Amino acid sequence: MNYNKKTVTDIEVAGKKVLLRCDFNVPMAKDGSGVITDDKRIRAALPTIQYLLEQGAAVIACSHMGKPKGEWKPELSMKPVAKRLSELLGQEVIMAADIVGEDAQAKAAALQPGQLLLLENLRYDKGETKNDPAFAKALADLAGADGVYVSDAFGTVHRAHASTAGVAAYLPAVSGFLIQKELDIIGGALANPKRPLVAILGGSKVSSKIGVINNLLEIADTVIIGGGMAYTFAAAQGGKVGDSLLEADWEQYALEMIKKAEEKGVKLLLPTDTVIADAYSPDANTQVVPTGEIPDGWQGLDIGPATVEAYCAAVADAGTVIWNGPMGVFEFEKFAVGTQAIAQALSKTDAITIIGGGDSAAAVQQLGYADKMTHISTGGGASLEFMEGKELPGVAALLDK
Repeated sequence: MNYNKKTVTDIEVAGKKVLLRCDFNVPMAKDGSGVITDDKRIRAALPTIQYLLEQGAAVIACSHMGKPKGEWKPELSMKPVAKRLSELLGQEVIMAADIVGEDAQAKAAALQPGQLLLLENLRYDKGETKNDPAFAKALADLAGADGVYVSDAFGTVHRAHASTAGVAAYLPAVSGFLIQKELDIIGGALANPKRPLVAILGGSKVSSKIGVINNLLEIADTVIIGGGMAYTFAAAQGGKVGDSLLEADWEQYALEMIKKAEEKGVKLLLPTDTVIADAYSPDANTQVVPTGEIPDGWQGLDIGPATVEAYCAAVADAGTVIWNGPMGVFEFEKFAVGTQAIAQALSKTDAITIIGGGDSAAAVQQLGYADKMTHISTGGGASLEFMEGKELPGVAALLDK
């Protein structure tokens, strides 16, 4: 896949209308008060928005929030985002009452250079997730005949939706700064990494990471496995895993990955010891046992101290580290030790450190190491598919440099 895509700085935007796809899918307070509990995604969009406005573009921003499935759900309105965005930008954000209806059309037509319009939740229209050409064209038409499309929602580029891929059929399409950074950093790490390249893969399921493991065994020097999926590897090698998370259907794949690592000369590190618990609970009784010797009634919830030591040593002299997925149940303090040790080791290394979104990003933030990482991806699913080597429809749709 070609990661060398045109960005906002490669085109002329002055005096033009720009349809800008953002990721404003922010967490909201559960009480329906319309309070945004974390505005990180809104802040992340500011550099691209400010650049476009300063260059004299009229910006029509759009995003989805939640999964309204084509229904108008007031609790998933973009109005709180418009309010927060106007506070951060220090200028009024004009809010459309619809997406491509009369109000949006009138406001888009009247929009002047330096002004910003925000459309209602894209997923209020079923045409968004279906990538309906008529809906995509209606979105593109808001920017007019000489309009431009800028994609800056990395978290959605793995989906071929109307606003992420469809609109590129009707408008010249380039990336914003957020997507450019993801493509430069993750794309660079996959295509031409500073070696040794160490990949750390955790999380609960082998099934969701098998494509990533498979692809990284082609390019990495060391692949480290932790989290719940380690027990499928242990069981595949004849170990006893007690009541630990196990995907028995995937044991054969685990054996194939072990064999592939041997054939490719890639170091595949699996946990040698495990912190086990007699219940899935923050205050369960615990003990440390060899990974393949977990008694019945007990379950593995974190990597053990010897494994922590080995994994941290592997990271210490890396040139590039890609990390996706926690080492244990980091939500419980007792079982966050492995994840915390990896985060700490990454904070001390001179390597390029890339955190692949999702739970690992949450863990690094929660544990206070976020500012020590080279890059934390803004897309969980997108960064996973990126690391799998899959084509991302929302990136493929952008113009090549």
